[in-house]
Amino acid sequence: MKPDPVIIALDFDNARDADHLVAALGGSAKIYKVGMELFAAAGMDYVRSLTGRGKSVFLDMKHHDIGETVKRAVAVAARSGATFLTVHGLGQVMRAAVEGRGDSPLKLIAITVLTSLDQDDLREQGYSGTIPDLVAQRVDQAMKIGIDGVVASPLEARAIRAQAGPSAIIVTPGVRSRGAAAGDQKRVATPREAVDDGADYVVIGRQVSRAPDPAAALAAIRAELA
Repeated sequence: MKPDPVIIALDFDNARDADHLVAALGGSAKIYKVGMELFAAAGMDYVRSLTGRGKSVFLDMKHHDIGETVKRAVAVAARSGATFLTVHGLGQVMRAAVEGRGDSPLKLIAITVLTSLDQDDLREQGYSGTIPDLVAQRVDQAMKIGIDGVVASPLEARAIRAQAGPSAIIVTPGVRSRGAAAGDQKRVATPREAVDDGADYVVIGRQVSRAPDPAAALAAIRAELA
């Protein structure tokens, strides 16, 4: 487990509400996820504002486009000061991302299978195999291409750790403490279970961001992880 395994999701549609949560958590949170919603509202300027305050940014853009577009977008992200950037775990996309990153320290994290999907969703998309099979295939390709790690359900963390080895970064959304609402996630586990199974980072959203006392909610999760 990393010294600070908690990534707080800033799932807001404006910088004001995001800043309110950052202020409420103070020094107790070091890594924040900026996803497509907040990025659409506040852009790269907000990423830079977080890094300027000494925070690490998990830039969750899930890039999935033609290679040249991905390469150029990743090159811009690499200059932003973000620590992590997500791309979809498809060969052309991942190879372009590695090229765009160049020699910057940006960590590239490949999406395997979204935690909001289950087996029925995969069948709807035309995949005949199982979720674990598709995850394993994408992990193997990501490691061969030179991607730093993967995003996956906590239910796949143990198998990924065994497959990818100790140096791969494993980030697990779909993490909820017992009794917390699952929301739109389908493949979930508790933070403790995710870390015990090999996850380096757990992404926490509404359980903290929508809590009456976000700092207390985060403290409870850290106690669970301790």
